[in-house]
Amino acid sequence: MRFTIGQIQEMKEKGKIIPMLTAYDYATAKMIDEVGVPLVLVGDSLGMVVLGYESTIPVTIEEMLHHTKAVVRGTRRALVVGDMPFMTYHASIGEALHNAGRFIQEAGAQAVKLEGGEAMAEVVHRVVQCGIPVMGHIGLTPQSVHQLSGFKVQGKTPEAAVRLVKDARALADAGVFSIVLEAIPT
Repeated sequence: MRFTIGQIQEMKEKGKIIPMLTAYDYATAKMIDEVGVPLVLVGDSLGMVVLGYESTIPVTIEEMLHHTKAVVRGTRRALVVGDMPFMTYHASIGEALHNAGRFIQEAGAQAVKLEGGEAMAEVVHRVVQCGIPVMGHIGLTPQSVHQLSGFKVQGKTPEAAVRLVKDARALADAGVFSIVLEAIPT
């Protein structure tokens, strides 16, 4: 039986460490699942790690669905999160709902991940309203690498730190079950 969003939230409430690993294929997913990791992310980082792209931006939804299907087949217990690639949830809420639905219906993921904070809160809210769990992602958001002037630590100034807190609160209010905090000061 797979881990559920409720179990993940219960782990957080009890102060337990919640490991999450990334997988792009059946074999890796199977190994991760066998050791009991509760969350497996199929990241759009596969563009750089597996497909040889210079960034995550060229990754297509078809590539993500293909790899998510493989990871789902390799897991029995882990909750699988499909990473929605660049421009698959930005143009309209309808497009975001359609593409998030594809991860659940076609690929078999149990949740999706979206990059962005306050600006994406309405999209997150609508996806969650449709019954699709969403993991947020703030800090270094690779899909915004050009806007961020490269892969750099985010939130180093007091103003930037306040922005991260606002983004996290907006995502929490929109209904995310978790948030990836990437490359931020500790």
